[in-house]
Amino acid sequence: MIIMDLHSDIWPELLTSSSWWNALYSFMQQGGEVLWWLAAVAVIFWLLTIEKLLFIYCAYPRLRAETLQKWQMRHDHLSWFARSQREAWLDDAHQQLFKHLAFIKVLVAICPMLGLLGTVTGMISVFDVMATQGSSNPKLMASGISLATLPTMAGMVAALVGMFVHARLVKLCQNREVKLEQSLRSDS
Repeated sequence: MIIMDLHSDIWPELLTSSSWWNALYSFMQQGGEVLWWLAAVAVIFWLLTIEKLLFIYCAYPRLRAETLQKWQMRHDHLSWFARSQREAWLDDAHQQLFKHLAFIKVLVAICPMLGLLGTVTGMISVFDVMATQGSSNPKLMASGISLATLPTMAGMVAALVGMFVHARLVKLCQNREVKLEQSLRSDS
């Protein structure tokens, strides 16, 4: 197994090399316009996922500590007002933890739909070539077939990865919410 040094000089060369960019661009061109839309959805998905992970691991611990500190500073934990305040803090934490998760789920659901749209547009292209040129020239039909298969494949891969990532994000948020609730209720 080859272990790559992260500080080696290959990274600047790899990032400035146009060969990977050309290969990606060629793949995107073969998949057609739908593949570009799918890539845009995937980029939005990953940006929201990174934002959520940054919140969970960086901002949420501060929010949790502040909430626990506010609760512990209260002298009264048993009154109706104290319990209402605790529920409001828990609701605020819930809102912040689960923010954007529904939108991430929608983006995941859009991926296979865009893949199917690519299938339809690719098959329309194949049938258009067959109608104008006949079915005797397979080279002309090949671009339509790639227009049909590449977005479908990419949409399914993006959806599968998205389902896994979304499920893990939901589980992370649920665990943190339960732990905060247990911490606040144990003091009452």
